[in-house]
Amino acid sequence: MTDVAAGARSYLYVPADRPDRLARATARGADALILDLEDAVPPAGKHRARGVLADWLAGQDDPGCELWVRINPGLAEADIAAVVTPWVTGVVVPKAEPALLAEIDRLLTAHERAVSAPVGRTGALPLIETARGLLSAAAVAAAPRVARLGIGEADLAADLGLQPGPGREELIPLRLQIVVASAAQGIGAPVGPASLDYKDRDGLRESTQSLLRLGFRARTAIHPAQVATVNDVFTPAPAEVARARRLVAAFEEAVRGGIGVTTDEEGRMVDVAVIRAAREVLARARSSPGQP
Repeated sequence: MTDVAAGARSYLYVPADRPDRLARATARGADALILDLEDAVPPAGKHRARGVLADWLAGQDDPGCELWVRINPGLAEADIAAVVTPWVTGVVVPKAEPALLAEIDRLLTAHERAVSAPVGRTGALPLIETARGLLSAAAVAAAPRVARLGIGEADLAADLGLQPGPGREELIPLRLQIVVASAAQGIGAPVGPASLDYKDRDGLRESTQSLLRLGFRARTAIHPAQVATVNDVFTPAPAEVARARRLVAAFEEAVRGGIGVTTDEEGRMVDVAVIRAAREVLARARSSPGQP
């Protein structure tokens, strides 16, 4: 696991052409919103959606969460010019590949200069959704402005001709490639895919716990009802946090005494690798609302 500080746990998709949904979005409890100009908006409605979203952004006064805009790869220039404002944390880039991310960086740089914003302030969250993108995951992770990766499994499975079963075990090797690329580049741990069955709370918890074990530290949501479960799974439990603190304290005491390893309460060896994991737990706890 990378040592990069923990980020948002939940990313809630919100259709950019729905003023009613936008009006309630920041109160849904998500750490981040993905204001969607892509799949949620039909081709004929893209222009109107930009206007609706621009008006909503103009009315914001500290939204209290990260705001990301999912742009259309083929309409990136128009999307960026219309809706990238100081409140926008960054753009979500579908079907991300290195050449596309280089173009997005160019467009964002030009826009930032045009509005006298600091160059580089707008981030990019690429979605791996194609075979080419998956093969280029390391280069995607190393692209300018990228803080963490995401994965769009419906598109990726279609591109690969996969037919995942109920547990979606067939996708585990693909997910791990995203985790490895992220850790190798030293960016934040990746964002997992949304569960399409928003009524299945037990299934959502189980699949989110699986993503946590695989190295993901966040997940997208397609419905507000999913947000609380996603946040809960990616927030370390109090007992986990307390144990991590004890491990770090014991290890630091051992190091001060000139010893490179120690043992935990059960007599198991604690070395630098164990402490890296413990410190990652503490970083996630610190970034989670309501945690000490």
